[in-house]
Amino acid sequence: MTGPDLHALIKEQRWGAVRDELARLHPSDIAEMLMVIPKAQGVRVFCDVPRELSGEVFAHLSHEHQEMLMGALSPQQIRAVLTEMSPDDEARVLEGLTPAVNRRALASISPNERNAINELLKYPPHSTGRYMTPRYLTLRMDMTAREGLAHVRDKGRGMETVDVLYVLDDDGKLIKDMNLGSLVLADPTATVRDIPGSGVALKAMTDREETLRAFEKYDRFVLPVTDDDGRMLGIVTIDDILDVAAKETTEDLQKLSGLGALDDPYLAVGYLSAIRQRGGWLSILFFGEMLTATAMGFYEKEIAAAVVLALFVPLIISSGGNSGSQAATLVVRSLALGDLKLRDWYRVLGRELRSSMTLGVWLGMLGFVRIVLWQQLGWAAYGQHYLLVGTTVWLALVGVVCFGSVVGSMLPFLLKRLGFDPATSSAPFVATLVDVTGLIIYFTCAIVILRGTLL
Repeated sequence: MTGPDLHALIKEQRWGAVRDELARLHPSDIAEMLMVIPKAQGVRVFCDVPRELSGEVFAHLSHEHQEMLMGALSPQQIRAVLTEMSPDDEARVLEGLTPAVNRRALASISPNERNAINELLKYPPHSTGRYMTPRYLTLRMDMTAREGLAHVRDKGRGMETVDVLYVLDDDGKLIKDMNLGSLVLADPTATVRDIPGSGVALKAMTDREETLRAFEKYDRFVLPVTDDDGRMLGIVTIDDILDVAAKETTEDLQKLSGLGALDDPYLAVGYLSAIRQRGGWLSILFFGEMLTATAMGFYEKEIAAAVVLALFVPLIISSGGNSGSQAATLVVRSLALGDLKLRDWYRVLGRELRSSMTLGVWLGMLGFVRIVLWQQLGWAAYGQHYLLVGTTVWLALVGVVCFGSVVGSMLPFLLKRLGFDPATSSAPFVATLVDVTGLIIYFTCAIVILRGTLL
């Protein structure tokens, strides 16, 4: 049955048929449907979701809908939902609730579940520990393959995954992990010690960005998490890492746009919070642009003597800002993906100098041709020295594009070296910086080239 048919069943209040249809749908599809129907209906439909699916459906809902459901469900229903969720999902859900709803939810679960959630919440928000679950399956080194498989069948229900098994020593330290397939295909009398495995593991305090890179590097769908002494704490799965990838990309894009990172979806961000996040950067950029006005005032005499120069100010500063923003975006993303390291700064500098010189010459030529063409066709009057004006614009564009590209590419390296997020070298910040220096480069070229003619 298709989506529209389910909506029709809900509208007709045929709840028995709705329950049957929900049992056949994927949890993410159910969550998507719940977020587009009226909230009153959403509560009623959620109550008909099969219990074994309710936790996963709830985890896929937006913060707004999770909050709404937590306020509408009974303590028994809340307990049933949270029990079906993994501890890491529970922790993230409860962390996003308002204090009153959070207390109500915590009161509905057992002390053991509360302790498990609190253990995860002890880790910093961006650490790997926040994304791990303690539901994993372990084996002993002295087990045979036959005993290991019997252990999987006996203890595997309720675990996050049984596709990967973890071998620990008597002190709980991780020795290796192995695929279930390796255990299945091994000689039944072979010991776990002799079955090949992997030694890759994450530390609980590792930043989630590093964890994302580890998943990409080792091409894994689950990785173990240990403390600094190598003791097993939990596992991180690919579904959580995909969420991390989306969050990190969104965060970088927001910072590159001159925003503070927003922790919630756009519509879920409060009015005052949005003002604070946007207002700070806008204020900094506004004061930066004041320097542009100061620079214009410094060259007031040159502008008065050759008003034609003012016509090309937007062209000059926008070209520098655009080239700087391009370079910053390319370098920030490459640093985030691990394609560039701090030691690569000199290679990037050389590459940007060569490419920006070529681009500056090309843009300058376009500007020069435009000035000459407009003058010859009578579409503009740049005066008898229009060739010198065109030459000024050409050389200024070469300088401004080169400067913008160098600043835009080097600033992320500098910020990373100082321990800051390279994404904070936002495109607007680079553009503002290049605006001021672009004016200086432009009018310096004009003073040199037009001296004795217009100046």
